[in-house]
Amino acid sequence: MQTVRITVNGTQYEEAVPPRMLLVDFLRERLALTGTHVGCTYEGVCGACTVHLDGEAVKSCMLLAVQADGHAVTTVEGLSSNGDLSVLQQSFREHHGLQCGFCTPGILMNMTDFLARHPEPSDDDIRHGLIGNLCRCTGYVHIVKAVREAAKTLAGGAG
Repeated sequence: MQTVRITVNGTQYEEAVPPRMLLVDFLRERLALTGTHVGCTYEGVCGACTVHLDGEAVKSCMLLAVQADGHAVTTVEGLSSNGDLSVLQQSFREHHGLQCGFCTPGILMNMTDFLARHPEPSDDDIRHGLIGNLCRCTGYVHIVKAVREAAKTLAGGAG
């Protein structure tokens, strides 16, 4: 066992974990933050487990919990503030950017990081940014629209 100190959604946790415990399992099993999903059986191809590590989108099924020691992690549960949805979450709601919702947390985490880096993306930019997220239900049309409209809102334009 190895002790890790990880700040998750603004709260610091200190836990003894097996050295090979994945970050996604730490979040889901130890902290009960089940919004982070495992969709591809720990292969890193679906993006459902995407979280932010020090503000950068990463696939938590590809990181060990010990690698996050001393770092800040944000999960989908940390996107809202005081019960208010983030601009991107609200845009997904308004523009039907989800169907079954399984992939949605990972896409929200990825696109939150993406919009911070690309504040005025084209639809092609958004599609390219979504490459690491697999959605089997939507066909991505409404996801792209939701991200585009969130970008407009964040830029101060009408959504």
